[in-house]
Amino acid sequence: MGMRFEQDGIGAAALRLLAGTGSVIALLAAWEVLARAGVVSEFLLPRFSDVVGRIWEDALGGVLFVQIGLTVWRAVLGFALAGLVGIVVGVVMARNRGANWFFDPIVSIGFPSPKIAFLPVFILWFGLDDSSKVLMTVFAAVFPVIVATAAGTEGVDKYLIWSARNAGASERDILHEIVLPAALPQIMTGLQVALPISLIITIVSEMVMGGEGLGGNMIQAGRFADSLGVFAGIVQIAIAGYVLIKGMEILRRRLLAWHQETQQISTF
Repeated sequence: MGMRFEQDGIGAAALRLLAGTGSVIALLAAWEVLARAGVVSEFLLPRFSDVVGRIWEDALGGVLFVQIGLTVWRAVLGFALAGLVGIVVGVVMARNRGANWFFDPIVSIGFPSPKIAFLPVFILWFGLDDSSKVLMTVFAAVFPVIVATAAGTEGVDKYLIWSARNAGASERDILHEIVLPAALPQIMTGLQVALPISLIITIVSEMVMGGEGLGGNMIQAGRFADSLGVFAGIVQIAIAGYVLIKGMEILRRRLLAWHQETQQISTF
């Protein structure tokens, strides 16, 4: 009986994995079939198997890990700084009228604006090195964190805060013990929105500014008509983005293990 349940569990896990990756597998299979059939030229659409071979060669030569490492480092550093600044500003906006009066117009204008349009400004101010790329990422990713944090903080039950104050709790204790835990689900949502933005802006910055990294490597490959290099970069970016997003989902489940949303997911 125990063996049957274990096999059923393995089978269910395999079905979930297939359901989650079936569309990607189908897309890659169609890519390989179309390329082999010669529907388009091999230069415009190289075989997926050849792209994998190119990635393998880069991995053996160590180039792959350098390019991915630099891009992920810049994206994660910019994301972390954006998260820190965004959470602080969002909490202050929600709990201080003066701060809200000052920051709200800036956020209202900055949030919907195309942040990548400011890239030339960051190049003029900070040059073409890593600091410019990271700061550009911070600027682009901070707004969703601010908005989500402010909304989550404002939505905290006021009766909980009043009760804590009547019980003698300090404002610092209220912030750490009540406000931040209650706002954490929305804060995490803002961070989950900011993470892919961070990766996208980092790659675009590398493409424009040049240098090492996935974005710069792809532009370099395009300049030399290296079709395999361009498509290898696309696959590498997709893998890096998938790993980062899935890692963020795991972190959310761990941080919100006490929350109702995690308990509902675990019951399915």
